[in-house]
Amino acid sequence: MMPAARESLLDAAYTALARRPWSAVRMVDVAAAAGVSRQTLYNEFGSKDGLARALVRREADGCLAGVERVLAGHGDPRERLTATAEWLASTARENALVRAMLTGCWSERLPSPALSAVPPSCALPAQRRADGPLPSPGDFVALVRDRAVAVLSGPGTPAPDTADLARSCELVVRLALSCVAAPPDGGGVAGLVRGVLHRQPG
Repeated sequence: MMPAARESLLDAAYTALARRPWSAVRMVDVAAAAGVSRQTLYNEFGSKDGLARALVRREADGCLAGVERVLAGHGDPRERLTATAEWLASTARENALVRAMLTGCWSERLPSPALSAVPPSCALPAQRRADGPLPSPGDFVALVRDRAVAVLSGPGTPAPDTADLARSCELVVRLALSCVAAPPDGGGVAGLVRGVLHRQPG
């Protein structure tokens, strides 16, 4: 299947999910919205659960890609970490799947694909990556922390103490997640993160 058609199916599934609970989303409607046959949809994803896993995987990958884009921006490491926290909190507010993945709270409206790997015998070739284990909130914190450390201690930057940097990065990610669950008043996410980073060494 062409990657563009796969993306169209995932876009159609995401749009359908924004309008109704996942339990009410019908494969025939997703296929029609993407302009392909229902058989093509089943050939690509195997089942509605396979479609759900692929959709959540895409949103997880998109979130990590966004984190990398923000971290790679300009400014000193503290400002880039602050911008990353703001971006994570904002993305989670707008994207229910990202919010569920970051908090571990899957509402009844959402698909709740298993976090464990699906046996290889069930996996269609195009599906294998989507059928792998999805990141838990703890895994996601570690992924973002490690990417932040890698970017902020990369070539062309002063060599920081990696242990301190890892602590600061993890603190910022966890603070961003707490802001998803309980949005802050006043200075918002940036004010909280700057206050915390100001007290960190380095």
